Amino acid sequence: MEGYPLTRMTWMEVEEALKTVEMAIIPVGAHEQHGPHMTESCDAVLAERMAEQLSARLHPYTMVTPTVNMGVSPHHLNFPGTISLKPATLIAVITDIVTSLKRHGIEKFLLLNAHGGNQSTLHVASTTLSQELEVEVYYAKTTASAKEVMNRTIVSNLYGHSCEREVSEALYLAPELVRKEKITKGELQTGGRWEQLRPGKPLQGFYHYEEMTSNGCIGDARNASLPIGEEIVEEALHQLTAELSTLLKINVPASEASPG
Repeated sequence: MEGYPLTRMTWMEVEEALKTVEMAIIPVGAHEQHGPHMTESCDAVLAERMAEQLSARLHPYTMVTPTVNMGVSPHHLNFPGTISLKPATLIAVITDIVTSLKRHGIEKFLLLNAHGGNQSTLHVASTTLSQELEVEVYYAKTTASAKEVMNRTIVSNLYGHSCEREVSEALYLAPELVRKEKITKGELQTGGRWEQLRPGKPLQGFYHYEEMTSNGCIGDARNASLPIGEEIVEEALHQLTAELSTLLKINVPASEASPG
């Protein structure tokens, strides 16, 4: 078995795997609109595929849990189909997963997140659970560490949702998420208060996504490609594998840690 995907294992297989497993990887996504050309399960599926590939590189020291397939998405709720959890609900679900797996002897956890709207909640979860449950809880955005590739390949000033980055990742990891015949660029609404509240600005605050884009996406997904997605994903996996190998004090073969 390549990696340890908990949802596809029997209890006896899990019992055997726990002899070497030191960390559980919890994929965290969302169920929300992704413009005209991506399905609403996008973030959950990408988180799961990334978790599986990462765990395979770190085998036999990690296990992948069931995916938390809904997240904190109130900014998308005015688009049909979006389902949003309250931050407290997401933390409660993660708490129960961690509590259950600690009972089986796992005391290190990685929340591998594919939805930006979850990040602040996952920070609170990491801080709270690490202290209250006496475990180690880390969190990471799936491909945020692929900075070299993104700096070289992405030209849109504003990107991050159903854009050339995310569509490229999906074309590589889960092409069934993409409606290729409907790929388009974001229809930005200029002059709104959202422009003051984007990440990196001096002021932060809540706004609805339709204040920023009328079709639900940003960037220009027409520039997306499978090769770009492969480069982004492989660089991110390389970075995450290296960091977790150091954290877990394990040696990963160069062929597994290297991108490409």
